[in-house]
Amino acid sequence: MKTALGHLKKEFQNHLFDYLVLLTGGIFFLIALNLFRGDRLSEFIILFIFICFYILWGIYHHIIKDGIHLKIVVEYILIAFTLMFVFKMIIMPY
Repeated sequence: MKTALGHLKKEFQNHLFDYLVLLTGGIFFLIALNLFRGDRLSEFIILFIFICFYILWGIYHHIIKDGIHLKIVVEYILIAFTLMFVFKMIIMPY
């Protein structure tokens, strides 16, 4: 467990800017969702924009970090659309 925490600490220190960009994007996403609460089309568009941002952020992060591989891109796409499905079920249940 010490090794995992040490690795995460080192990862955050080495790529602080990347994670701050992701955190800032997430905060803007939540604020935008709150502003457009009840407008289903706007919520979906905001969600889709955040999903695209997340995929692009992941690709950028891995290009800067150590190179990009197809399986990493596919992983980010699958995670993003899984999150989109979950958020869509929570935000717009019907």
